[in-house]
Amino acid sequence: MSPIRIDSFDDARVASYRNLKDRELDRGGRFFIAEGEHLLRRLIESDFEIDSVLLADRRAEEIAPLVPDHVPVYVVPQQRMTEILGMKFHSGVLACGRRKGRQTLDQVVPKDRERLTLVVCPEIANVENIGSLIRLAAGFGADAMILGERCHDPFWRQSIRVSMGTIFKIPLLQSDDLMRDLKRLRNEWKVELIATLLDPDAEPLASSRRGPRIGLLFGNEAQGLDDQSIAACERKVTIPMHHGTDSLNVAVAAGIFLYHFTSPPAFASTGGG
Repeated sequence: MSPIRIDSFDDARVASYRNLKDRELDRGGRFFIAEGEHLLRRLIESDFEIDSVLLADRRAEEIAPLVPDHVPVYVVPQQRMTEILGMKFHSGVLACGRRKGRQTLDQVVPKDRERLTLVVCPEIANVENIGSLIRLAAGFGADAMILGERCHDPFWRQSIRVSMGTIFKIPLLQSDDLMRDLKRLRNEWKVELIATLLDPDAEPLASSRRGPRIGLLFGNEAQGLDDQSIAACERKVTIPMHHGTDSLNVAVAAGIFLYHFTSPPAFASTGGG
């Protein structure tokens, strides 16, 4: 499909991109926005549908040939793009993708794998932390990520950007009843749930080993894991802190935990899982 020139701020074909500074395409909607060439390429490589692509005219010759023929490509002057978005945008490349329908635990978490590593976030409120955790989960080879019903929407523009497009690759479940799903993981998948928290009674991460199937639970930025989530877990593991440090940023901590539990020495366990 040849690129289509857009001349009016009010053109209905670019309504999804309008005033991104003031709003987001929320969890209840059908769409999301990916910004920049890198994210567009990741989106094209994924199994997500692309509704349209919006390009500044200075990028059209370079980027338009990358877009599948059936996807509309809209081209606008750089100044017009700024007016449509409601903010300065220097990359000149945006895409509007379609969210997938709500998936189930059975669709997201395979039952036929000997080893499983799951990342579970009951309540992450910060949109950038969500993006960082998705990128970490993907980077360390987690098999899936499960978000509780109180988590921030992972398909906000900033979260997608911080994830570097890995959100288009890693299996992701936005649970509508996390406690039910955790119970199913324990009973049906035989997943060992591990609470990551600051607790003097928790086992130190350095000496912690894992079984073949684990789910790592990471708490929110202010209070950590709630009592209900901790009670759903079989083990508690901690990163000991020094010099009066209260805790680490959740994404920093998750990176440390994931590196430990996905490295070969962590599998030297004869116990559970």
